[in-house]
Amino acid sequence: MTLPLTGRTTEDLLAEVARMKQHDLPVRGGQVTAYVYDTGRAEVHEAAARAYFEMLEVNCLDPTAFPSIVEMEKQVVGAVADLLGGGHGIFTSGGTESIMLAVKAARDAAGRPAGNLVLPVTAHPAFHKAAHYLGLRVKAVPVDLETYKVRVEDVAAAIDEDTVLVVVSAPSYPQGVIDPVAEVAAVAAEAGVACHVDACVGGWLLPWLREAGADVPPFDLSVPGVTSLSCDLHKFGYAPKGASVVLFADPATRRGAYFASAAWPGYTIINATVQSSRSAGPLGGAWATLQALGREGYVELGRATLKAAARLREGIAAIPGLRVLGAPESSLVAFAGDGIDVFVLADAARERGWFLQPQLSYAGIPANLHVTVTGVTLAGVEAMLKMIADSAQAARRRGPALVPDGLVELIAGLDLDALDDATFAELAASVGVDLRPGAGQPEMAVVNAVLDALPAETREAVLLRFLAVIYGS
Repeated sequence: MTLPLTGRTTEDLLAEVARMKQHDLPVRGGQVTAYVYDTGRAEVHEAAARAYFEMLEVNCLDPTAFPSIVEMEKQVVGAVADLLGGGHGIFTSGGTESIMLAVKAARDAAGRPAGNLVLPVTAHPAFHKAAHYLGLRVKAVPVDLETYKVRVEDVAAAIDEDTVLVVVSAPSYPQGVIDPVAEVAAVAAEAGVACHVDACVGGWLLPWLREAGADVPPFDLSVPGVTSLSCDLHKFGYAPKGASVVLFADPATRRGAYFASAAWPGYTIINATVQSSRSAGPLGGAWATLQALGREGYVELGRATLKAAARLREGIAAIPGLRVLGAPESSLVAFAGDGIDVFVLADAARERGWFLQPQLSYAGIPANLHVTVTGVTLAGVEAMLKMIADSAQAARRRGPALVPDGLVELIAGLDLDALDDATFAELAASVGVDLRPGAGQPEMAVVNAVLDALPAETREAVLLRFLAVIYGS
């Protein structure tokens, strides 16, 4: 971008923003079943947006300069702690940062800077990212391929003298099932190891589902042996993006997540999060959302979500060639195809104005499509089921995605680091992906089929190159 010689008007800028967003997925209405969370209540989003804007220029770097952030954060964190078994928390920018802080605190408390994390293969990649950044190793254990939950005995066998943290999910994102939290936490406690519950998705959902009648097992800080928990408010809290909380059972462990530095001649550095300067906008948005909905609002959303998820599971199971994976205990639903290429189905759904999130096969779990059911889903669940049935028929007619002969073997044998961006873009074009700016959304069935056929480490290398090319120099 070249800066304009003179400033542009607000109207001109907003018109260009609208142009840049023309290929974006819609964030309201429920037809995008990942990434966005919609209450269906415009007044709640308006309250959050106004509070976000009010706090936009407040800097969370120094709480003594802006005491409003302390008061607001204590209210938000206190609400999460009240719902999830107590504890001492930090407001963060999202689940990845919450997980990063939990891993750092556990590493430092254990005193093993080169230790390991024991976690299910279904645990969120944020734990792998935290391990990568913090110099730790990951020991991933398999899950039961019927329930998709981690087995307690596998966790116990993986724990060793270098383990600094054991992880369970409530629920795991891929199949929406809750790991055996109490049993795993007991095993971790017996070994003298911290146990983190990743409730980024479920923390602000499962209690409301339980209140709406769902059978939700204990999973929070009230469970003996659970030492920390992450809960995203920008998921089922319906707050604007950039809102999560990490809770610690012990205040001393929370202090281990902090960072301070006085070893320089400038201003004193004290950070509760990975970031230093950061806008208080997300904090304001989260605070306003919680206040605008209130307990009754969340219970109502929980009832609608529970009903929609049950209807979705029932409806998908009745569509020939499709099957729900596991028995989801939350409002995350994943389904695979028998005789139907789910990647082709996803493209057919996109043609009909819907987004279903593809998930690649891994560790014995088949390729599948993922749906996040939110508060707005119930109003459109029958339309969603019709779309899935129509898309399944279309996918059956088209047949599986056709991967060019030899392409998978070619990519697997390439030194991707040796390719320049132009050559990689040509390789992407061979499977129909146009990486030029403004090209819009390509059909992804062949791309996903290629990725699905590659080992995980090669997938990662391809994805890194893809990111580098789309952002350019």
